[in-house]
Amino acid sequence: MPYRALLAAASGMNAQQTNIEVISNNIANVNTTGFKKSRAEFQDLIYQEVAAHPLNSYLPGVIETPTQTIQIGTGVRLASTDKNHLQGDLHETGNQFDVAIHGEGFFQLRRPDGTFAYTRDGSFKLSADGSIVTSNGFVLEPGLLIDEEAMGLQISREGVVSLVYENADVVEVGEIELAKFVNPSGLRAVGDNMFLETDSSGVPMLGMPGEENFGQLHQGFLESSNVDIVDEMVSMITAQRSYEINSKTVKTVEDMMSIANNLKRT
Repeated sequence: MPYRALLAAASGMNAQQTNIEVISNNIANVNTTGFKKSRAEFQDLIYQEVAAHPLNSYLPGVIETPTQTIQIGTGVRLASTDKNHLQGDLHETGNQFDVAIHGEGFFQLRRPDGTFAYTRDGSFKLSADGSIVTSNGFVLEPGLLIDEEAMGLQISREGVVSLVYENADVVEVGEIELAKFVNPSGLRAVGDNMFLETDSSGVPMLGMPGEENFGQLHQGFLESSNVDIVDEMVSMITAQRSYEINSKTVKTVEDMMSIANNLKRT
């Protein structure tokens, strides 16, 4: 039926529109610190079994099998959008409150309601009460306080946080733990460079940087987005061409239905 072809082509156009939206979001965040690109995943829809009537079944000596059927697909649907957690490049900032993770793991953030969020964005600030916080005011666990009399802050690659005083004394004030997940792609992105735990991601596993496959910390650096602008542009062109082909399918089916209608009138 032409109507089935119309539905299949329409589902293809809708799928590629969503694909373009995902790619556009990746490109828009090419300069977002710690951003992880997404990819749209698609699945084919249910197949319909239709009785087959091959032309050669009408030839002499050819016996048609009554139960012979063929499968015809009904289109495509969006299955999921998956985050790609590949490492982004590290670039130096020189800011003592900027920290990048090289390897696996996420910073833990305590939200105002007491729940935890996770991020790869290490562009931290100092709050009025001396806490290390994000731009939105979420506290970096374990909630270290920075003495206002300290002249500087040191964060080792193993997560040890120390304060430097005027007399060159270095005082250790705590350690930064990292969290990692069995399935980081299952984390739910909620904006503001943050992720939340889900059933798909599993519970967070805590550990010190540099131990048990956890990444190391690099003070004075930030992790760039892992978006490759060339790959995204190629993906966008591919999605655009696919959308155009599906739209041509709709036009072709329309022409076929128009011809069939004209035949009925004559």
